[in-house]
This record gives sequence, structure tokens and C-alpha cells, in this order.
Amino acid sequence: MATYLYKLGRFAFRRRHFVALLWVALLTLAGVGAASAPPAGNSSFSIPGTEAQRAFDLLEQRFPGMSADGATARVVFKAPEGQKMTDAGNKAAVEKTVKELASGSEVASVADPYTGKAVSRDGTIAYASVKYKVSGMELEDSSRDALNEGAGHARDAGLTVEIGGDALNTAPETGSSEIIGIAIAAVVLVITFGSLIAAGLPLLTAIVGVGIGVSTITALATPLDLGSTTSTLATMIGLAVGIDYALFIVSRYRAELAEGRDREEAAGRAVGTAGSAVVFAGLTVVIALVGLSVVNIPMLTKMGVAAAGTVAVAVLIALTMIPALLGYAGRTVKPAGEKSRLLGGGRAAEKADRPNMGTRWASFVVRRPVTVLLLGVVGLGAAAVPAASLELGLPDDGSQPVSTTQRRAYDLLSDGFGPGFNGPLMVVVDAKGSADKKAAFAEVGDEIKGLKDVVTVTPPAPDKAGDTAIITVVPKSQPSSATTEDLVHAIRGKGASIASATDAKLLVTGATAMNIDVSQKLNDALLPYLALVVGLAFLLLIVVFRSVLVPLKAALGFLLSVLAALGAVVAVFQWGWLSGLMNVEQTGPVMSMMPIFMVGVVFGLAMDYEVFLVTRMREAYVHGENPGQAVVTGFRYSARVVTAAAVIMIAVFSGFIGSSEAMIKMIGFGLAIAVFFDAFVVRMAIVPAVLALLGRRAWWLPAWLDRALPNVDVEGEGLRTDSDTDGDRELVRA
Repeated sequence: MATYLYKLGRFAFRRRHFVALLWVALLTLAGVGAASAPPAGNSSFSIPGTEAQRAFDLLEQRFPGMSADGATARVVFKAPEGQKMTDAGNKAAVEKTVKELASGSEVASVADPYTGKAVSRDGTIAYASVKYKVSGMELEDSSRDALNEGAGHARDAGLTVEIGGDALNTAPETGSSEIIGIAIAAVVLVITFGSLIAAGLPLLTAIVGVGIGVSTITALATPLDLGSTTSTLATMIGLAVGIDYALFIVSRYRAELAEGRDREEAAGRAVGTAGSAVVFAGLTVVIALVGLSVVNIPMLTKMGVAAAGTVAVAVLIALTMIPALLGYAGRTVKPAGEKSRLLGGGRAAEKADRPNMGTRWASFVVRRPVTVLLLGVVGLGAAAVPAASLELGLPDDGSQPVSTTQRRAYDLLSDGFGPGFNGPLMVVVDAKGSADKKAAFAEVGDEIKGLKDVVTVTPPAPDKAGDTAIITVVPKSQPSSATTEDLVHAIRGKGASIASATDAKLLVTGATAMNIDVSQKLNDALLPYLALVVGLAFLLLIVVFRSVLVPLKAALGFLLSVLAALGAVVAVFQWGWLSGLMNVEQTGPVMSMMPIFMVGVVFGLAMDYEVFLVTRMREAYVHGENPGQAVVTGFRYSARVVTAAAVIMIAVFSGFIGSSEAMIKMIGFGLAIAVFFDAFVVRMAIVPAVLALLGRRAWWLPAWLDRALPNVDVEGEGLRTDSDTDGDRELVRA
């Protein structure tokens, strides 16, 4: 592989005009497609194989006119102090608003609060339910504008009006902190390279790669039902890996220049060696992201595949566009150790053998491996302790900032009708095979009324054929509580006795039940997913390192870092530690997708550092150094760059903590802290300590396996022979 990539790097360097034009053309094509495509909305949400989804599908068949997948909104009214919603003036204002809302072309129905018994017992709060014919993804902006205008007219009459529901869902905002993250990355690159031009190359190529990936996602959003969160995730991961991959190749290019090679040869060798590590690091990330499809949640699968596509583009750009741009940059990119004139340059590369910080740290770890290993493991173990209290759920309007109308509507409904009113359960009774259908419906209602934590059970609402009925159940507790989850399981537990007594089937659905089913499905899929992803990556790393113990150590170190990161997420978003600093206004259960998503993404990113750092050690070992010295040599050449890459990735992920979307905020924080733990504790401390303790055993591989594995030559050993016969190896700096 190293030889092939070496030739590719030299080709891109020589044919820089062709390569640059190709990427510009792809960016333009993707941009045109994105500009002509309709905007992405919120993708449809389905969970195949769950009871909630089966009930939803049954409703689609038996109640075709109810627009079961249509967007919904609740317009909540509160009377002025000392007044009631039943007062003549307030009632007239509400009825006028209901009439205005019903005139919308996409509105399926509007429930009047006074005829639908939607007024609180104390008479101070009422709400109108608006049902739309289309999903939130398809809802026109004019419908949202009409919703806000109707609320505004009621406010003019003196009422407090707030709006909740998925009809108001819009694309998340990341805020200025995302730009700050990129700015920090730029500063780190300048410090690392000592050159504005060299620092600008990774940023430029990362932006091009993300531009192509996100534009393609936007262009395909409607036909593939991709939500706005998909592009946000692709941006987050694409920026991070795009900058890092380019950083490693540019860094290796400067190191080759410092060895005295001409620029084309240096570009070829940089792509042949560091580029090989980029390919395998990218493959681990792609495997982890595409592997999310095993969970069988379409939305999660689409997010993973889209992000994986952006990572693949980042790898291709690093292998081709970076050497092309290095050809354009010429002498402005200095050899390692030199700085540009603008940054105090002009000095020649330092030739002294004075050890750098990476060398000094690695030497310390090699001398004290047991101490460093124990401190690292104990520290990560302590950080992981909160993960034992992990509670899972999906965000709803109650997790929104208090400044939003959705959150205020949620709080008003809780005050007026109880906390469980924001998460009603929809019980679907399929009595098609029952001899006495009405008796079956009544039996189900009576059984549910006898359960704990039930406030209200509405009378059965049958379909036209009288075969199926909907019963709405309002719990006492809030939607995300464990008590509500127990109630859902208790209702479903009645299914067997109901079926035996009446031959009717009982299914529980609704947003709350769907969230519970999602959490359970994700929990069930976590171990199979972990086995699949870690297993495939383990095999890949055996090929890369030609070792059994090094990949095993990499996988165990990853588990430590991801558990510690989950502990930090629980401490901040569930327990409320540092919640003010993170602008977390509402603590509660951790997003149910978070554990499996972190396993996928963090594993891929963790393997990046493993590949980049340990391949340098492997390269030194293959070239004759003893195991301890190989560890020090690996740190001498890679520690500074790996540190810079980790800081950049942390900065980029941290930028998304400023998002208005709770899910994006949590993902940004979780990935940032996971990268910190993995890069600075696992890879920089535990990895060299373990390798020092293992010695030559670290690179052990059974003879039969050594013969069976392909030789991918990540270390670039084959380039020595090629270079010797290449006509222009004069080792003269251009």
C-alpha cells in the first residue's frame, strides 16, 4: 500500500492543476445540487420491530384520515392574573384564534378547548390541539407563520400564549462557538507548523471536504429523508477528521523535507507513510459509523452512513488534494524545525540532539510504566463512576431552554393538567377477532383505570368499522420518568390476559412509548454492535501492526475512555455538575442514542490516534530499534502532532456545545471529553506504559497468522528500495 500511495502522492504533486480542478468541480457540482434542492427538515422517525411502531402502522391502516404521521402543535393559553379562560372576553379571543388556525391549507383539524374539555380545573389554562396533514419535515413555513400569527392575535387580547409540539421544530443552531472552535484549530495549526501557509492547508482541505459532504447530504435530503441533524453530525465529524488527516500528512512532508529530500519526493513519501495511516484510521471510523446500521433504526443508520461518507471524502482529499496544494505552496512550507519569516523565521532547522517534550515524556513512562499505568487506569475509572447511574431517554420539549416557547408551553401544561399530560400514552385496541368488540374496548379501559400512576383514561374512540379503538391514558408522572416507563410496561403486561378473555390485541404507542422502545432497542443492540465494530477493527489493526497484543490493548484502552466519557456526560447532563457552564438549562435522562453513538464515533476516532502514534513506533521497531527505544522514537516524531490533532478535534467538537439542540450539545460535549480522555490519558500514557511492560512480546504474531496476513507495508519499508532506484534521489533540499 505504501508504494501505491507514494506514487499517488507524487502524481498529485506533479499534476496539481488537474487534481485541484477535479476537487473544485466536485465541490461546485455538490453546491449546485444543494442550492437547487428543497431544505432539509426533520426526518421521519420509525423504529422497526417495536410495539410502538406496530401500533402506529395499525393506526395508518384503520384510521387513514387521522394523519397519524402529521405534525402537531399545542397552542396553550393562560388567562391574565385574577381572570379565567371561561370569561367572555378570553373565550372570544381563543375561539377567534381557533378559527384562524383552522383556515390553513395544511391543517387537518383544530380542537376547540371549550368543546374538547381542554381547560384546566382552576380555569386559568386552556389549550388548542392543531393537527396537520403533513409531517413536520414537509410543513411549509407559511403554516408555521400562521401558527405564530394566530398566537400573536391572542396575545394582543391580553392572554399569555405559548406553542409546543413538533410543528415548530427547525434546524438546530450551533451559534458562534462553532466558529470559535475552528479559530482555535487554526491557532493550534500555526503553533504546530510555525507557518501560516502550512497551517492553512489542513483548514482549507477540511472545509472543502465538509462542503462536498454536507452539500451532497443537502441535495439528497428529500429523496433519502435525511433530517437537518444529519448534516450537523457530518459537519462535526468531517471537520475534525479532515483537519487531523491533513495535519498528519503535512507534518510528515515537513519531516521528509528536513531529511533533505526534494519536494516531490517528500510529498510522495508523506502520502506513502502517513497516508497509509490515514487510510486505515479512516477505515476504522467508517466501520464504526456504518456499523450503526445494525441497530436497525433508520434515522441512526442514515446519520452514520452520511457521516461515514464525509469521512471517506476527507481521506481522499488528504491523499490527493494535500500533495497538490503542497506543490502550489512550494518553498512557503518549511522543513520541520523552521518557521516562516512572518513568525520569526529564517532560522535553519535545529540539528541539535536535544530531546523534545515528547521524547522526555516517553522516556519517563518507559522508566516508570507501572506507576503511569496505575494512575491512568484509576483516574479513568474514577471518571467512569457516574456511568453506573446512567438513565436513558429521548429529549422532548421539557429539555428545551426556558427561553423557548416550546418549553414554556410544556411548563404551562404541566401546571394546568399535571406533569404526565405532556406525555400521554395512546393505547390501540385491535378487536377485529373479538366476538363482542365494544365489551373488549370497555374491558381494556377498566383494566388500565385500575393501574397505579394513571390520572385519566378517555373513553374508547373506535374507527368507522368499529374494529379498532384508541384509548388515551394520561400518567401522573412526567414523560421521561421511570414511573411512566413502569406504567407502559404494566399496560403491556395486561395484553396476555386481555387477549385470552376477549381475543383483542392491545398495543401501546405515542411519543412516550416510542421513546421507551427506542431506549430498549438501543440497549439490546449495544453489545452486538460493540462486538461487530471492535471485532472488525481488531482484525484491521492486526493487519496494520502485525501484532495480536497491540490491537487488544487498543480496544481495552478505548473501553476505558468511552466509559469515562459517559461518566462525564452523566455528571453534567443528568446530575447537573457544571451545567451552568455548559448552558444546560434542564437536566434529565441522557439521550438514549448517546452510548451506542459514542461507542461508534469515539472508537473510530480513538483508533486514529492509535494508528498514527503506534505506526511510528512500529516503523522504528521494524528498522532495528529495541522496543523501549521504539516507544521513545514514536513519541519523538508523533507526540507533538498527535497532541495538536487532539486539541483541534476537542476544539471542533466543543464548538457544538453552543447548539440550541439538546442532542447536538450532548454529542459535542461527549465527543470532546472522550477525545481528551483517549488522546491524553490512554494513548499518551497508558499505551506507552503497556508497550514498555510488554517489550518484544507487544509485536508477537503467530507464524501461521503472519503468513496468512497480507503485507500492507504501513511503515513504508518498500519505499527504501523504490527510492534507491528512482533517478533523482540526491537528498538535496529544493
